[in-house]
Amino acid sequence: MSLEYMIGQFEKKAQTAAPIGGTIKFEIDGQGILIDGTTDTNTVTASNGEADCTISMTAEVLKKLRDGEINPMMAVMGGQIKISGDMGLAMKVQSLMG
Repeated sequence: MSLEYMIGQFEKKAQTAAPIGGTIKFEIDGQGILIDGTTDTNTVTASNGEADCTISMTAEVLKKLRDGEINPMMAVMGGQIKISGDMGLAMKVQSLMG
């Protein structure tokens, strides 16, 4: 799964979702995707900059989440997903993934 493809997938959902009220960075196989929801709309860019919340996983886990093959909470508890920073923002990720 290429970085451009992943950004495109997030953009589709982020544009229709309500602003998340902060910044979330997804680290997918070491590549950063930053979702900035601090303005009227969510924007998605390739970035390894700082964020209010960082969610790390592999591209394989991201695909399984997107396809509904794994439960997000179980993936976190099983160590497949690592979350640091603002947990309130992490809870808003569902609107960007569903």
